Amino acid sequence: MEYKDYYKILGVDRKASSEEIKRAYRKLALKTHPDRNPGDNKAEENFKEINEAYQVLSDPEKRSHYDQLGESYTQWRQGGTPTGGFNWENWYTTGNSGNVRVDGFEDIFGDEFSEFFRRIFGGMPNMGRSTSSRGGVRQNQRSAAPAYQQEVPISLDEAYKGTTRQLEIDGKRLEVKIPRGAKTGTKVRVANAVPTGVTGQKGDLYLVIHVADDPRYEVKGYDLRTEVTIDLYTAVLGGEVTVQTLSGNVVLTIPPGTQPGQAIRLAGRGMPRLNSTSNNGDLFAQIKVKIPRNLTARQKELFQELMRS
Repeated sequence: MEYKDYYKILGVDRKASSEEIKRAYRKLALKTHPDRNPGDNKAEENFKEINEAYQVLSDPEKRSHYDQLGESYTQWRQGGTPTGGFNWENWYTTGNSGNVRVDGFEDIFGDEFSEFFRRIFGGMPNMGRSTSSRGGVRQNQRSAAPAYQQEVPISLDEAYKGTTRQLEIDGKRLEVKIPRGAKTGTKVRVANAVPTGVTGQKGDLYLVIHVADDPRYEVKGYDLRTEVTIDLYTAVLGGEVTVQTLSGNVVLTIPPGTQPGQAIRLAGRGMPRLNSTSNNGDLFAQIKVKIPRNLTARQKELFQELMRS
């Protein structure tokens, strides 16, 4: 099995801070996002690889485990082992998820996670919320009636629109609705879903939601922020530009004299509030002005005239 250098994939140093890792991820993810590269299979594969690297390096627990693996792998490459091969079995996650399985972990980006990730981290991202090392389901020991938790990652689009996940419990399949407006930490209760081992007694299952980062938007509570690039002439004279939102594209009017870094508010285009049919947050379009590089002689003259006026 091939070793993946997640630091190299994101282009960061092994001592990089969490903020440096996040910045690197956002930059690369924006460049390779499928929406910006329609039909480009190579870009799609790069996007999946970048996302996988970020899932590990942004999670302190996973990063620590991965760093330990990296040190052992490097030592083996330098000195070898008596058997002539690296013992991957020492690093496999052998969690036991009991009788509950949740489908849809890979629905965010298809078959996003590589065999390397699956074998080392057990096949589904932990997202840094659970302290259990025994798979995705853990028992709440403080509750008189046992309750179980299972982390479920969803995309920002799914959080905006709402989605579903398929559960398989003791061979039975159950579809659970995740409401629109769910945020990281939101718990969806499935009552009396998990057998406890005690005759006639079943425990509740809580799906703990984690909303994955989206390279297109920065989330601030219920508000979203995105970058919109315009040319110099539109910034000076005003005009219109198309902005991608989670509910579809909208045309944004750019006032004359718009400044670089200025944020224009699109009311109600942010994230919905849980259990609310109205009163969404806002979307802020932060303006980025593209300065022309290759001017004609006439264009230079015109700018010089403007400068003197």
